[in-house]
Amino acid sequence: MTEQENLLLSQTGPGTLMGNLYRRYWLPALLATELKEPGGPPVRVRLLSEKLLAFRNSEGELSLIDEFCAHRGVSLWFGRNEEGGIRCPYHGWKYATNGQCIEVPSESDDSGFSEKIKLTSYPLREQGGILWAYLGPIEKIPEMPAYEWSTVPDSHRHISKRLQACNSLQAMEGGLDSFHSSFLHRMSVGEDPLLKRDPISAALLKGDPHPQFIPMDSPGGLYITTRRNVEPDSYYWRVTHWLMPCFNLFPPYEGNPYGGHAWVPMDDHNSWTFSIDYRPDRPLTKEEVRAMEAGMGIHSENIPNSFIPVANASNDYLIDRQAQKRKETFCGVIGIAEQDAAVQESMGRISRRELENLVGTDNGIIMTRKKLMQAALGLEKGIEPPGIDSVSQSVRAYSRVMSRDEKLKPEN
Repeated sequence: MTEQENLLLSQTGPGTLMGNLYRRYWLPALLATELKEPGGPPVRVRLLSEKLLAFRNSEGELSLIDEFCAHRGVSLWFGRNEEGGIRCPYHGWKYATNGQCIEVPSESDDSGFSEKIKLTSYPLREQGGILWAYLGPIEKIPEMPAYEWSTVPDSHRHISKRLQACNSLQAMEGGLDSFHSSFLHRMSVGEDPLLKRDPISAALLKGDPHPQFIPMDSPGGLYITTRRNVEPDSYYWRVTHWLMPCFNLFPPYEGNPYGGHAWVPMDDHNSWTFSIDYRPDRPLTKEEVRAMEAGMGIHSENIPNSFIPVANASNDYLIDRQAQKRKETFCGVIGIAEQDAAVQESMGRISRRELENLVGTDNGIIMTRKKLMQAALGLEKGIEPPGIDSVSQSVRAYSRVMSRDEKLKPEN
């Protein structure tokens, strides 16, 4: 990969190749709990290098608009959420949820001045515990997402969010790299109730210490598959889905929830990681929710009232060299999410992929990059990108012993 290709893949701001692609999908912008109160405080949203403001007006209507007042550029985060709109604290200009200026106190009502002023606004809709934003051309707006975790009852799902101080692509590539778990996350299971493996799956995993990593095209992205020999006529498959442009789904070990992530670019150097655990068949138990809220499994323990992990670059991710030496944790950092962040953020804000030396187990990452680039270049030519339709999204990751003659397919 060249340095130029790396930048093309990493940049998602307005007018960029990859930014145009991302803008064709509904993207997680906020947890629904961040804007639960009508007339409550607004929230700053940085998404695809745009500085935006989200609020729920006094009637409960959601809004996502340019953060800054059109008058003098004051941040509307300081504004007053009142009577169906938000008012700038500096000179009182007021905006409706669609960004339209509806009042300029210094001008007479019959001047028509406010009608000429309109901030950029984007659709913001609630579904499945997420506030979803669409930043693309309004005439191309797709149906709401159909990912299984976003359609199950609220009691069946838990979502967490954390800040990651690196480009979203390298965070996502870590999630699609199955082989790193054999080292980075080794010894991480311990007493974590969300990571324990049942005896059957543990035996299948240990039965073939040299699995084959076989990425395959799927309608919405890729199957990132791991294949292990079981019997002369069968394989043990673990099938993870990567779904365009920034989602993945992975299968549970028996008894654990299904999981997934969304890696959403804030800008070219920072990203939000949304982590999802869900049960399609039953509500999560109180014990499961307590473990998730405590930062176990794929979730992180965050600094109170923030989305910044307690273990972060400023404190060297609380690395414990003695625990590493005692083989209590392979890398010295405690927690799956924290381990991922430590290595991914250590690569720099934008990884220098042109210096990499890739091997066979990196084929899933190589194919992901190619799929993203092909979709972005195709979009420039008017070709609709994959993974927008509900059929592509409503799939389930799975693991299964299968005949060697049986073909993989999406599971609904």
